[in-house]
Amino acid sequence: MIKAENIEKSYNGAKVLKGVSLEVRDGEFVVILGASGSGKSTLLSVLSGLEKADGGTVECNGVRLDGLGDRELTLFRKKEVGFIFQQYYLLSHLSVENNVRLGADLSRNADYKEIIEAVGLKDKLKCKPSELSGGEQQRVCIARALAKNPNILFLDEPTGALDEKTGREVLNYIAELRKTRGFTVIMVTHNLNIAEMAETVVKMNSGKIVETYKNAECKSAYEIGW
Repeated sequence: MIKAENIEKSYNGAKVLKGVSLEVRDGEFVVILGASGSGKSTLLSVLSGLEKADGGTVECNGVRLDGLGDRELTLFRKKEVGFIFQQYYLLSHLSVENNVRLGADLSRNADYKEIIEAVGLKDKLKCKPSELSGGEQQRVCIARALAKNPNILFLDEPTGALDEKTGREVLNYIAELRKTRGFTVIMVTHNLNIAEMAETVVKMNSGKIVETYKNAECKSAYEIGW
């Protein structure tokens, strides 16, 4: 479980998060919505331990993140979380296999090739990022994140740079792998349609959570609008 209480965060004197509180259950699929500047990506960074809050508390799987030092936070992220961003952050000189292996090595996971196959890239093992489409590169990012066997997967606008067809494919891969592996998903997006896939939707505006609701039915990536 993730439990954040009264989170405050400022940059250069400007308050970005203003007393945000949120709970996420184990295995839950949560989408955080909001316009640019609403604080959603900053909240994701604080919840995942990428950044420290200026005030408030964050507990993740029994660990108080706000009480950890930098080295301890790094160890926590290695053990507990995976990240997928809009930018791919792949190493251009490495093959698909070796990019994914970077994630696998963090948790000493020898079964990373199964994850590459699960995201549909079995025949691209030796390809470099420049030889892949945008959707394929994003799937490498997904495989790299999941190769760590994370308990929580954080995603920041993972389909923002993708066309509709590729975006649906990527979302479908994530949703299907979550069902089989049971990890928690927390996704930031500005796409209202993607929120229909989640169990819980959190809306943010001006650094605050303004609404939280549950979906009565979670749609698949191929049922939502775009």
